[in-house]
Order: sequence, then structure tokens, then C-alpha cells
Amino acid sequence: MAIRDEFEVATGQVRQAVQRFALGLLVIAAFGAMLVGKADTVLVEHARVLALDLASPVLEAIARPVAVANRTIADLKEFASLREENAHLREENARLLAWQTAARRLENENEGLRGLANFREGPEASFITARIVGDSVSAYVRGALLNVGRKVGVAPGQAVVTGEGLAGRIAEVGDNSSRVLFVTDVNSRLPVLIERTRERAILAGDNSTQLRLTLLQSLQGVQRGDRIITSGHGGSFPVGIPVGEVVETNEGHVRVRPFADFSRLEFVRVVDYGVTGLVGGGHTAPSTPSGVAGQRVR
Repeated sequence: MAIRDEFEVATGQVRQAVQRFALGLLVIAAFGAMLVGKADTVLVEHARVLALDLASPVLEAIARPVAVANRTIADLKEFASLREENAHLREENARLLAWQTAARRLENENEGLRGLANFREGPEASFITARIVGDSVSAYVRGALLNVGRKVGVAPGQAVVTGEGLAGRIAEVGDNSSRVLFVTDVNSRLPVLIERTRERAILAGDNSTQLRLTLLQSLQGVQRGDRIITSGHGGSFPVGIPVGEVVETNEGHVRVRPFADFSRLEFVRVVDYGVTGLVGGGHTAPSTPSGVAGQRVR
């Protein structure tokens, strides 16, 4: 019991001494560390390098998962961005395809209308620009359906022309539509002239792509390349409308290739030369996507 008391007393005295001289001891220790650092800089540098070598693998091991996680997050963001951009590009591509289709259709319409603008009807002619909306081509009929009719002045017998020349005549007329009979139809008979010799003939269709000349006074005067024009006889068409060109004169047969390309017809002019009279004036209406409306022009 006495020993324990003595030990506690000694411990308390040591504690009091340490507390009393603690500040001084710390100052002395710091000063000693400074002296050691100044005295052996190489030793301190080696210790710092050794500490860095020991810490580097640990830091690298910690940093590697963080870098992988950052790359994964960046890839996910880029993937989401690419999906959004891909969807946007698909929508833009669809819009561009729609515009391309519209542009091609308008280009074809423009080309057809420019072709019609090359034809001159004469000072007394009135015309209506029309669109072909249906074919009447079969083994027995060569014709087409137009989107203009009696309401805009179309009448039977009027000429139907393209930019190259005569295509046919109006055979039937409704209020808002009409049917054109092409010169290639087997029922078509047209009084014509050979432009070079002024010889008269009848140009007949036979449901083929070419026409034949009949009732010629002499076949010897006809040559390949001769232009065939309307003669003005019969009262329906005036003289001088180009129809076709002679392409064959063998064995008493004269074949004529029409100037109008019936396989590519889209727009035509219904022309009145004063027989039925298209009333009105102005300029031709521009074409629209739904069709070219009939417009009387003189």
C-alpha cells in the first residue's frame, strides 16, 4: 500500500515536471530538427524521395479506377450525343429527300413548259395550256385525257400541239376534261404538204410510232428528211403547222416520224385558230403541283 502511494507521488512529480518544461522541450526538439536538416540536406532529400516512391504506387492504384470511370462517363455522354445527332440527321435527310423529289418534279414541269414556249401559234391563235392526266393508248386507240374542258373554252376539233409541232386534235369534250386523238391513231387523217415540194397528201396514223403518207401524186419527189406541215385544207388547222419528218421512202411506202414525242408528253397546248374561238386574254397561268389549270391566252 505504501509502495503504491509512493509510485503515485513519483508519477505526479514527473507529470508536473514534463508539463512545466514541455514548451522548452518542443522548442529544443524543433531546433534540433532544423540543425539536422541543415547539417545533412542529402539525407533529408533521400528520405523525401523514398516517401514519394512508396506513395506513388498507392496513388496510381487509386487514380486508375477514377480515370476508367471518367472515360466511361465520357463515352456514355458521347454515345447519347451521337444517338441524338443520328436522329436529327435522319430527319434532315427525310426533309432533303422530299425537297429533292419536289425539285425534280418542278424541273420536269419547267422543262415541259419551256418546250411549249418554243411553239408559235400565229397572231390569231388562242391557246390553253393543259396537263395530260391519263393515257388512252391501247392496241386500237392512241390518245390522252386532258384536265381542261368546255368550261375554259375547249371544243372538238381544236388542235393539240407541243413545243415541237402538232400532236393531235380534240375528239371529245366534257365540262372539266377532254380527250385528244393523236395523229398516230388509226382514225386520224390529216391534210398535209411536203414543205420542200409543196405537194399535197394525206397523213394517216396506223397505231404505230410512225405515220404514212397516202394519195401522193408522185412518190419520186419525196426524200428522206422532208418536213411535213399542215396544208390548211378542211378548215380545222391553218397551213404551216409542223407535223413530222420523212424517214423512209422504200418500195412505194413513205413513212413519217412525228415531231411530237408521245412517250414523254406531260403538257400540251389546246389551240383554237378562230374556228371555234377561245374567248379571253392574258397570260398563261403558271403550273402548280396539282396540275396546270386551263388559261385562255390570245
